[in-house]
Amino acid sequence: MSSHSVATAFEKARADGRAALVGYLPAGFPDVAGGIEALQAMVAAGCDVIEVGLPYSDPVMDGPTVQAAAQQALEAGFRTTDVLRTVEAVAATGTPTLVMTYWNPVERYGVERFAADLAGAGGAGLITPDLTPDFAPEWIAAADAHDLDKVFLVAPSSTDDRLAMTVAECRGFVYATAVMGVTGARASSSDLAGPLVARTKAVTDLPVGVGLGISNGDQAAEVASYADAVIVGSAMVRTLLDHPDDRAAGLRSLSALTEDLAEGVRRGA
Repeated sequence: MSSHSVATAFEKARADGRAALVGYLPAGFPDVAGGIEALQAMVAAGCDVIEVGLPYSDPVMDGPTVQAAAQQALEAGFRTTDVLRTVEAVAATGTPTLVMTYWNPVERYGVERFAADLAGAGGAGLITPDLTPDFAPEWIAAADAHDLDKVFLVAPSSTDDRLAMTVAECRGFVYATAVMGVTGARASSSDLAGPLVARTKAVTDLPVGVGLGISNGDQAAEVASYADAVIVGSAMVRTLLDHPDDRAAGLRSLSALTEDLAEGVRRGA
């Protein structure tokens, strides 16, 4: 197991008796340098694992907040290679760094080439929301060849057979998405998440992370009481979107949110 693997972060959190905090921002937002700075601020403020989004022009599963940020990155001339530059800068902090991406850009880049370049940048692996293991033989082979984590998604609608098939191919952790439909911050967490985590844990020893629109420490503590990781994306993006003309204020707001969430995952243990 390489040091950049997310397993190391989960082991550390488990030793602390708490859930891990996973934070997400798309690369290239507000621009490449600004995105790197923001992700490094999230690491400094308490994220255990970082997810770097690869902005995509047809984001069918993203909510309006993440879409707005991705659109900004694309309009600023984002290229797939920018996600690798971002991963390299963030992984250099020692924090495991994954790429979350729709499958099309990886296929266009070349699956083997992307895996090699991601590993070369120090990346931990990929989260693939629109790719299921039964349609992923090329990615599974490339990931295994380059010692990369493969994080597939399970949902409340997943049948028992599909759940078992999916977790069997995961490496790193399993991403339980308990919101039906698009992502985004919500007022209260979903009563679908607990049962989904229980079903998932019944068929795997891998850590199970939950993403369902968590936006504050109280919600993080609630999810941390039953999940191995609390995944936060839209709320992170929102803090930067809310300060379009004052990057320093956006970073302060992002750091404060991350600290609140990091405190929450410790409280929820």
